[in-house]
Amino acid sequence: MLRYVLRRLLLAVPVLFGVSLGVFLLIQLVPGDPATVLAGDTASPDAIARIRAELGLDQPLPVQYFRFIERLAHGSLGESTRTHREVFVEILDRFPYTLALALGAVVLSTIVGVLLGVFAAVNRGRAADHAAMTAAVAGLSFPTFLLAILGIIFFALTLHWLPVSGAFTWQSYVLPIVALSVHSAAVKARITRASMLEVLGQDYVRTARAKGLHERIVLMRHALKNALIPISTVIGLQFGALIGGAVIIENIFGWPGIGRLATQAIFNRDLPLIQGTVLLGAAAYTLMNLIVDIGYAWLDPRIRYS
Repeated sequence: MLRYVLRRLLLAVPVLFGVSLGVFLLIQLVPGDPATVLAGDTASPDAIARIRAELGLDQPLPVQYFRFIERLAHGSLGESTRTHREVFVEILDRFPYTLALALGAVVLSTIVGVLLGVFAAVNRGRAADHAAMTAAVAGLSFPTFLLAILGIIFFALTLHWLPVSGAFTWQSYVLPIVALSVHSAAVKARITRASMLEVLGQDYVRTARAKGLHERIVLMRHALKNALIPISTVIGLQFGALIGGAVIIENIFGWPGIGRLATQAIFNRDLPLIQGTVLLGAAAYTLMNLIVDIGYAWLDPRIRYS
């Protein structure tokens, strides 16, 4: 098992290295000059040149990338060109808010999705099954940003039940978490239904029923336990994706998380901060992928030797 984990860790290194290189090259293609943004449109060419020299933007691209990797090797993501604070500190200030959204969305979507999928599988071919899967398809088809906007209009502006933006009280978490959960819950519902239908046709489930066990025990202890293996993969990957990709929701709700920080960095042409936030998203996704792989290897030892 330890050898398998070490091998997966080693495979994650080139992934992160490739992401860092890709982000660095893509940023160079973005129109605009960070030095001009910092100096202002009315700044003199000498002032702009001085800022470019201070930021190291006058150096060749390979030199700039090598300096970036060198800082990264020393545990530093650089200094924000806008606030002059360490990028790691900037991210650390915002990360708990994004983590809270991701955890809330994963928990809510898992509960709703698994229950809906089990309900549909138990009622296979009936009206309840069709209704549950129609709701899942609607959740997959409905854009997340539109759901967030409708939630603000109805629950915040019309009924005045929930705040429009910010993260000041527990009520502030409701709309963003629900908006993030709908698509994830729909995916989990469909996967749970398919997995449950496959498991319910296995011999050991029929044997459990033949022994006279209560249907609830058969479903929860024998069927659902084995059906959750593919669902665990989705949970892990969705959690990683939410940490790195909740940009739209955070901007709609004015949420002080990593996604909003990345958007502000893009507008300000804050290159170190952009690189730091993207690397964080990639690292989170890679880490969750690794955890899912390890969990699979623990549940099914055959994977360790494949």
